[in-house]
Amino acid sequence: MRKTIQRQIILETVQKLHSHPTVEEVYREIHREHPTISKATVYRNLHQLAEDGEINQVLLPYSPERFDDHLSHHYHFICKRCAGIFDVDMDYLSGINELIQSTYGFQVDEHDVIFKGICPKCRKEVRDMT
Repeated sequence: MRKTIQRQIILETVQKLHSHPTVEEVYREIHREHPTISKATVYRNLHQLAEDGEINQVLLPYSPERFDDHLSHHYHFICKRCAGIFDVDMDYLSGINELIQSTYGFQVDEHDVIFKGICPKCRKEVRDMT
């Protein structure tokens, strides 16, 4: 396969998974149908896709890097029970960068907000166990 075909396969896999997959998860999914694509190729292309703005790299505390096909500015929720990562579709707080900059003097280029708690599925499972 040519590099462009590999890159397209990797991009389509991230879009198909739509679950903030790790490099390992993308590789496992691709390896099923394309066993000749190496993990190094997946890693390199994921980072190139992120650098080119075709996907987003998501860096979360205590978690391997993940990739997101949702390109607009948005926030994330992490379930403390199942470790699921979910998009939070709410207005992006663009004015917060200027507020932090004017209040504290930091040069703020961007920000990330991560909400933590228990997702609806896990809350239901906990309720059903009691």
